[in-house]
Amino acid sequence: MSLNGSFLTEEQFTCSICLDVFTNPSSIPCGHTFCMACITRYWDGSQVCQCPLCKKTFQKRPDIQINRTLREITDQFKSMKGGGSVKDKKGKMMGHKNHNFMAELKMKLPKPLAKDVAALTGTTQSQAHSFPGLSTSTLHPTGTTTMALSVPNHRGSSSLNHSPENQHLNHHHFPHMMSYSSSRRRFTLSGAASSENVPLCEIHNRGILLYCKSDQVCICPECEIEDHNDHDTVTVEAEWMETKMLLRDSEQDIQDMISERRRKMEQIRESVTELEMAVERETSGTVCLFSALASAIERSQAELIEVMDNSRRSAEHQADAMIHQLEKEIEELQRREAALAELAQSEDHVHCVKTFPSLSTPPVTKNWTGVSLNTDLGTAAIYRSLAATVEKFQRDLRNILEHGFPSPILEASLAQTKPRERKMQDFALNVTLDSNTAHPRLVLSEDLKSVWCGDRHHHVPDTPERFDRVVCVLGREAISHGKHYWEVEVNGKTDWDLGVARQSVNRKGKIDYTPNNGFWFLSLRDKQKYAFRSEPCTDVEMNLRPHKIGIFVDYEKGEVSFYNVDAKVHIYTFHDIFTENLFPFFSPCTNKSGKNEMPLIITPVHME
Repeated sequence: MSLNGSFLTEEQFTCSICLDVFTNPSSIPCGHTFCMACITRYWDGSQVCQCPLCKKTFQKRPDIQINRTLREITDQFKSMKGGGSVKDKKGKMMGHKNHNFMAELKMKLPKPLAKDVAALTGTTQSQAHSFPGLSTSTLHPTGTTTMALSVPNHRGSSSLNHSPENQHLNHHHFPHMMSYSSSRRRFTLSGAASSENVPLCEIHNRGILLYCKSDQVCICPECEIEDHNDHDTVTVEAEWMETKMLLRDSEQDIQDMISERRRKMEQIRESVTELEMAVERETSGTVCLFSALASAIERSQAELIEVMDNSRRSAEHQADAMIHQLEKEIEELQRREAALAELAQSEDHVHCVKTFPSLSTPPVTKNWTGVSLNTDLGTAAIYRSLAATVEKFQRDLRNILEHGFPSPILEASLAQTKPRERKMQDFALNVTLDSNTAHPRLVLSEDLKSVWCGDRHHHVPDTPERFDRVVCVLGREAISHGKHYWEVEVNGKTDWDLGVARQSVNRKGKIDYTPNNGFWFLSLRDKQKYAFRSEPCTDVEMNLRPHKIGIFVDYEKGEVSFYNVDAKVHIYTFHDIFTENLFPFFSPCTNKSGKNEMPLIITPVHME
């Protein structure tokens, strides 16, 4: 069924706010329909949204959408009404209509006004005559001042509106600014251009409330009417809720990339540890094998050690470079993660929609899937050359190439200490660090299992139990009787102190760390000098550098023993008489400008 002017009148398609035929008609929950721009402007700046016709109040601003079916009917009505002759209300032909009612209104009205309601209600009679089409203000019995707009109709008489609700636009219903919009060809009463939390459109000075999916830009209702009339538009809030789901996926992707790189860092560190242990085992075995050889093969021995040491240093440099690059990528990913987290909490939806695309794209990073540390020692060629040179050792050297190089000394030490270590494991103590005793420069992990030296002092209470001169910390667990055992990882450090301390030790100022003063511990200095702080100091020679130190305390016997956990070798035992509580003692020493920055880590005791 086609539209027919005899059944449909302009009043049926007229917005009661702008008095013009609907442009982008939008229905609100009470059922009344207005232009999208009119009802949006009408509600801007209001605390409570109200229907201009039935006065129904909405506590929350309704999310209105364009009634596209009604818009198509309205556009068809406009096109039908735009040509041919039209009739007045008495049925008389008025001839060809060259311009519509609102075009006449635009010609009759002055240029856009920027006066507010308070100023306009004070307009004098003479001032009203100076604006054609604008009558003087009237006062209702309630004391409400209104403005009446008078415009000549097609027969020369004046009319304001076809709807009684719009006969008087009073200050009670429109407590905002009165302005004339030349682009929309109407005289309207609207609120402020924007509320506190809604950005303004630079072109129309209106609140940016919509998002055009077709052009992917944030727009105001006026922009939608002028430039995005047939585009797919939604509210900014609706678009942000959809975008927020993508943001969560991006956050998860970033977290997965960080976890992957941390696992790769741990693999590289484990490879370095295995490499160093392999170098130390083979170096020790080589020394034992060649100690009885004549000077003819001493040159081969020196060459073998040099090649292995070069391989180790090369691998360490390679590992340091890889870890440094991974750390940089993690820092960038963490910055991106923090930005996404901050964006997720932001209330500025426009900023979020604009910023998200650049943050959701992961930064350019290296593919670490196939990257690994080169653990080849490069000793095979030297062994082959040595086998050719020393014929009587050919069989032994071929066995080394095929089966490795076990050390008889190491095997003997393992056989002697293994039963005792298994016994010590039964007395494993779950040691944690006491933050109240930590020197101000020390940094403790959240699980109180790791400690390292920072670059500056932290603001901590200066309590009597805190060490203030030496960078050390005690464990929480008091040892007053029985047997106890724990292990500490020292890999990568150049300096450290480990052992036990008496509860009553001096913790302020310079301290003499000796058994007479209540300290029993093993020290490392300059990566290779091991010593016990006895009186006098006892130096210790170690063929195998320990990566993990085991500490065993037998309180009744008065013994504090130290072990190389990886090599399963006993290092040293203190003998004394204990009369008060003992506490585990840890000192990572100063970080030496980053050379000694690795932490001391209390590790779980693995049962065998």
